[in-house]
Amino acid sequence: MSLTSSNMLALGAKAPRFNLFDTLSKQTKSYESLKGAKGMLVMFICNHCPYVLHMQDALVAVGNKYLELGIGVVAISSNDVVAYPDDDPVKMEQFALHLGFKFPYLYDETQEVAQIYEAACTPDFYLFDQYDDLVYRGRFDPSRPGNDIEVTGTDLITALELLNSGQPQSLIQLPSMGCNIKWRS
Repeated sequence: MSLTSSNMLALGAKAPRFNLFDTLSKQTKSYESLKGAKGMLVMFICNHCPYVLHMQDALVAVGNKYLELGIGVVAISSNDVVAYPDDDPVKMEQFALHLGFKFPYLYDETQEVAQIYEAACTPDFYLFDQYDDLVYRGRFDPSRPGNDIEVTGTDLITALELLNSGQPQSLIQLPSMGCNIKWRS
């Protein structure tokens, strides 16, 4: 495990499009088909990362809540499943079902989607508005495994609430930190 910070894609960047296999519905899903009326939250996660596992319950609760409020939500795993078999699509489905995902959990087999989003770590969060402009990229909250700070999701929830209410986002956004995405060699 290598602690990695997110790359902080430029605010205002247009949402990169994708068509990826959903491990829950067993169908290909596109950005357009998942986007909500108010925008879209794209989360790069994986099954085995201690940083994701540390916040998994809160992450799912936040995703499920804002999906119901009109913001599209999707989780994507881009890890190399040959080197990290705990992240294969069958285990992704089991992970999502166990945690109660109401949003799709997509498999980025070619890793191209992670590359065009400039995703660097798990978790990595990208929030787009109804015009597909990036309005937030950064951390879930300041909690990390072992730092004794409660997992609240405060940073991401603030951004989601601002988007939901049509308010401008703060330009002070701190990078997410977690395990590096496991790229194919």
